[in-house]
Amino acid sequence: MPESPVFRRVLVKLSGEALMGTKSFGLDERIVGGIADELKEVWALGVELAVVIGAGNIIRGVTASERGIERVTADHMGMLGTVINALALQDALEKRQVSTRVQTAIDIREVAEPYIRRRAIRHLEKGRVVIFGAGTGNPFFTTDSAAALRSSEIKADALLKATKVEGIYSADPKLDAEAELLREVSYQTVLERNLRFMDAAAISLCRENQIPIVLFDLARSGNILRVVRGEPVGSIVRAEPEPQADVPKEA
Repeated sequence: MPESPVFRRVLVKLSGEALMGTKSFGLDERIVGGIADELKEVWALGVELAVVIGAGNIIRGVTASERGIERVTADHMGMLGTVINALALQDALEKRQVSTRVQTAIDIREVAEPYIRRRAIRHLEKGRVVIFGAGTGNPFFTTDSAAALRSSEIKADALLKATKVEGIYSADPKLDAEAELLREVSYQTVLERNLRFMDAAAISLCRENQIPIVLFDLARSGNILRVVRGEPVGSIVRAEPEPQADVPKEA
């Protein structure tokens, strides 16, 4: 089992739903603490660690707009929800003596720094966990897109998407008993087969910047650390290997 990290700098994408545990709404402090414990283990290895959090435990812009709230307003409400989650995770990490910074894509200087790329990278270099809130700061973009964007901007070695499933399947395993778990798949295959674990814009951005995406089950304790150490956990999305040129045989 490899003990050293295979990635120097990673961004972890957490869903808002992951923070509420068995609750139907809001935060479960025990769950937040458990995630903070796992992140601390990764940070203790010397890995530069960034986080993007969703807001599904509080509000989803798309869902709110379907209920009658104007879409742009609903998306701004979702951005504020991600800031609440970011502050909760920051509090849990700081209580575990992990230095952190929250940066937001919308200006809320009383509670967080504005997002500045160079400052974020400097925090990472100094060993601080940087938590990005408020998505991209723009309506109509998901927090998956925010994770891909921030990963590209900070030049992360990998984007780790923590989910409720083991990995990427060839079809919905709830509907298709023959669905196959895909341990390794290319960006192109994901887009062509419409394997919906992230939105297409996020996957395309990762492909453009050659950032591997690792999708794994957050519920299994220790999985974040296993991924960072290069253990075969979940599914990885990356470019297909270049075809090997034929080498002429010696006579």
